[in-house]
Amino acid sequence: MKTLGLIAGNGDFPLLFIKQAKKAGVNITVVALYDETEKSVEQIADKTYWAHVGQLSKIIDIFKREHISQCAMVGQVKHTKLFSVKPDLRAVMLLTRLKNKTADSILSAVCEEFKKEGIEFVPSNSYLSEFIPGKGVITKKSPDKNQIKDIEFGYELAKKISGLDIGQTVCVKSGSIVAVEAMEGTDRCILRAGEITKDFVVVKVARPNQDMRFDIPVVGIRTIETVKRACASVIAVESGKTLFLDMEEVISAADKNKIIITAV
Repeated sequence: MKTLGLIAGNGDFPLLFIKQAKKAGVNITVVALYDETEKSVEQIADKTYWAHVGQLSKIIDIFKREHISQCAMVGQVKHTKLFSVKPDLRAVMLLTRLKNKTADSILSAVCEEFKKEGIEFVPSNSYLSEFIPGKGVITKKSPDKNQIKDIEFGYELAKKISGLDIGQTVCVKSGSIVAVEAMEGTDRCILRAGEITKDFVVVKVARPNQDMRFDIPVVGIRTIETVKRACASVIAVESGKTLFLDMEEVISAADKNKIIITAV
């Protein structure tokens, strides 16, 4: 039976990935990250090891010892960890070679470092196609003409800022930019917009040349709770590239709270 390595970040994404991979007959050896990964991964993974963010050599050594040639990087690691992480020597050398320390630059370099050791990263959406919607309105309620205009405006803007690796989410209303995501993450961006106005549109996209091996857009029940708290009215995501965790629960909660979700 095939064994796949998994570097698990925070949230439910790693749990869903493990469950779906195991349904496909794949064994999963997890490297969980302290202060990030849910402890419950230990209950469903075939093997679990723990490491700190920045312990690059340790993670590579674990996979080599387990004879793993393919792995996935699933779940977010807080970008603010960049300022508090204590990298090992290999990670320090990797970081010093980079021209900038955007998420895309760091993660791409990590993938190349693993490749040197004969370990290839597979797309993080592997085994998850049923949770990635195509184009169309997902909820019972559809956006009106003004909301559609804001979705189109926000989508174009979000693709530009994501292309610069600033963030992947923007909040807009009536053709105005309310908030742009940066290092703080999607949820805090949405809440910040809610402090300024209500009934706005949230647009979340993939990067123009999204590397599906890492950092793909994700929507979960926490997203709906955040949108509800901020009093936003629409979530627009990029079709074919956005993963929905607990999809039925997400749609049900959105319908209950009259929040529109559409994939564009």
